[in-house]
Amino acid sequence: MARPRRIVLVRHGESTGNVDDSVYEREPDHALALTERGRRQAEETGKRLHDLFGQEHVSVYVSPYRRTHQTLSAFGLDPALIRVREEPRLREQDWGNWQDLKDVRLQKAYRDAYGHFFYRFAQGESGADVYDRVDGFLESLFRSFDAPDHPPNVLIVTHGLAMRLFCMRWFHWTVAEFESLSNPGNAEMRVLVLGEDGKYTLDRPFEQWRQPEPYGITG
Repeated sequence: MARPRRIVLVRHGESTGNVDDSVYEREPDHALALTERGRRQAEETGKRLHDLFGQEHVSVYVSPYRRTHQTLSAFGLDPALIRVREEPRLREQDWGNWQDLKDVRLQKAYRDAYGHFFYRFAQGESGADVYDRVDGFLESLFRSFDAPDHPPNVLIVTHGLAMRLFCMRWFHWTVAEFESLSNPGNAEMRVLVLGEDGKYTLDRPFEQWRQPEPYGITG
């Protein structure tokens, strides 16, 4: 198995929905674009990726949303060094189709009280639903490592929740540990680095906004 030396997770740059949540009443979530600030954020992250990858090849997976595709484009990676695959399982959590702003804000309050992992939006998904599809993507990713010519780097351009759930699944974090972590900022990176012991470590932790509150000994 040709496991990559690095698996890089990146959240999309700032989108129009990050600065004005009323836009969800007028535009589909998947169609929201980056702001100008979001493009600059992605360009800065692209510089760090250039330094990290050098002239090495990269296997890229990108969420099918406009803002993630625009983020990847703004990285300015050499097309000769990357292999890009759109991966629908890396999409944002579904909160419903045309969203009513007052209703979504109310449901966000319910989610905060109920728990981000288990609360299911009335016309959408729970965090647990997103976890299941991220788990399916991970199974496909592991199978890709069997290719003897697999690149030494994997780049995943996705959304904040998916990044946390990817790491939750990879490192076997509990639900309580997941619930204690904040999303990364726009265009922020997290890197899983393969060590000499054959295990991956996270280059830096997610910000923790509270102590985990486990139900049992697994916490």
